[in-house]
Amino acid sequence: MPAAAAIVGSVSWRNRAAIVALGGVAIAAPAAIAATPLPKPSSPQLWATINACGPSANPGEIGIRGSMPGTGDKRQRMFMQFVVEYRSPAGHWHYFGHGGESGLIAVGKGSAVERQAGWDFVLVPSATRTYTLRGVVVFEWRLKGQTIAEEVRATRAGHAATVGADPSGYSAATCAIRRTAAGRS
Repeated sequence: MPAAAAIVGSVSWRNRAAIVALGGVAIAAPAAIAATPLPKPSSPQLWATINACGPSANPGEIGIRGSMPGTGDKRQRMFMQFVVEYRSPAGHWHYFGHGGESGLIAVGKGSAVERQAGWDFVLVPSATRTYTLRGVVVFEWRLKGQTIAEEVRATRAGHAATVGADPSGYSAATCAIRRTAAGRS
């Protein structure tokens, strides 16, 4: 486990080995796909953002929010998973390991025009330093329990109307949380 893994509080774990790269659509179950509409990867309703970064009421918190489009098919189910990553001094993004994932969350049926959901992570930095974080959201569309499409998005700024933003309207690509020697963020 990376040394920075200690800064994220306990959150349920889900193996993310199937996530190969940010971007592309992963598709399975060809027979099911032929009979059902697929999401559009270019949809403006498909996004991820940080909507809370160390707010005054919860200085060690990062909030990640995502939005995904429905396909119009009420048989489909939509899911999201929220992941926190940290940037190393060399500038590379790293996965925290367990504790930095929300688990897979059911967000509704594919008949919805759009679904949004979010997850807050409470950070417990172990040293005096600034941690630069970002979120990654995994979006899944399923039919009869089979994943028919998957998209992955890193957080970006520019989604000012997100529910639960702190402060109101906050949307960012990254979040810097500073931990002081006194143990305060």
